[in-house]
Amino acid sequence: MNVLWRRAVPLLCRRPRLRADTATDRGLHSSCRRRTVMPAWIIDKYGGNDVLRFSDNLLFPILNYPNEVIIKVHAASVNPIDVNMRNGYGAKSLNMTRDPLHLKTSSTEFPLILGRDVSGTVMECGLSVKYFRPGDQVWAAVPPWKQGTLAEFVLANANEVSLKPKSLSHTEAASLPYVLLTAWAALVHSCGLSKEKCPGKRVLIIGSSGGVGTAAIQLLKAWGAHVTAVCSGNAFALMKNLGADDVIDYTVARVQEQLKTRDLFDAILDNIGGSSEELALHYLKPWSGATYVTLVTPFLYNNDQLGIADGMMRTGVTLASKVMKHYYKGIHYRWGFFAPSGPTLDEIGELVDAGK
Repeated sequence: MNVLWRRAVPLLCRRPRLRADTATDRGLHSSCRRRTVMPAWIIDKYGGNDVLRFSDNLLFPILNYPNEVIIKVHAASVNPIDVNMRNGYGAKSLNMTRDPLHLKTSSTEFPLILGRDVSGTVMECGLSVKYFRPGDQVWAAVPPWKQGTLAEFVLANANEVSLKPKSLSHTEAASLPYVLLTAWAALVHSCGLSKEKCPGKRVLIIGSSGGVGTAAIQLLKAWGAHVTAVCSGNAFALMKNLGADDVIDYTVARVQEQLKTRDLFDAILDNIGGSSEELALHYLKPWSGATYVTLVTPFLYNNDQLGIADGMMRTGVTLASKVMKHYYKGIHYRWGFFAPSGPTLDEIGELVDAGK
C-alpha cells in the first residue's frame, strides 16, 4: 500500500455517561458491559463517500482481554487505506482475521469504524497491562482488522500503544504512526536495515514524497544511510529539507537514464509498484545481500477476487516466481506490510523528541 496523503484531525469529544458502579470507579481497570454510547464516523456498507455516516449512538468499547486498553481519542488521521477499506478493499481477508473461528453472533463487520492512527489519553486498562495507567498520553496505529479511530474512544492492544512523544501535540502525533510503522516494517523486517547496519548503505526510495516515503527518508537519515529520493520536481525542496542526499525528478527524464549516472544501491523501497520492479535487476548491487522491497502487493486483491484459498494460492505463486527471478540475479525480493508495534513506536518517539 503506497500512502500518498494523510491529514490529522482533532476529534470533538464529549465525556461518556459512566455509571457510578463501573469497574474503573471501583478501582479495577476492567470493563463491564454497560449501556454507554459514543459518537463515531461509520459505514454500514461499502461504497463511495456517500456511505460515510456520523452516529452519536455507537456502543462504547469494552475490554475483552486483560491486555487491552481503551483510549480517549484526541486526534486521528485519514490514510489511503481508509479510503480503500471504505470501498471494500481487503474485506475478505480482514473479515477472516476479525473472526477466524466464526465465534461472533453477527455475520457482518458493520457498522465499521475507519481510521488507523490515534493520539489520545488512556481511559481504562486491562488487568494485565503493566506499562500504562489511566491518564497517560499515548499514540498508536490500530491494525485494519479492528474497529478504527474515527470515534470518541478506541480499543487497542497494549502492545500496539506507546507513550506519545512529549514534543508533539496530539494532532501532530496522530499524523505519524501508520506511515512510520509501515516504513519501519519495510526497512527493518524486509530489508534487514537498522541503525547499526545503515551507516554507509545506499538506499533508493521510489515514490518518496508520499507518507511512507517521507517517513522512510527521515528514519534512514537518522540511522546514517545515504538516501536517493525519486519524486516529481515540485517535491524537490521537501526531499532536501527531510535530508535526502540525492533527488531524482522523474518528470525530467526516465528514471532509468538518470540512475545510470549513480552508483548501485544496497536497498530499494518501492511505494509505486508496477514497472518500477525492473529497476531492482539493474541498479542493486548483485550478490551482496541487496534487497528490493515493495509495498504494492496483490495479496488482498487476490483474496477479494478469488476467495481466501484460491487467492492465497495465486499470491504464493506470484511471490515465489518473483523471488526466484531476482535471486538468479543475486538480489533479494521482498514484500512489505504494515505491522502494529508499541515497542517500535517507543524507539520512533525517542527519535522524534531528539529532533531527528
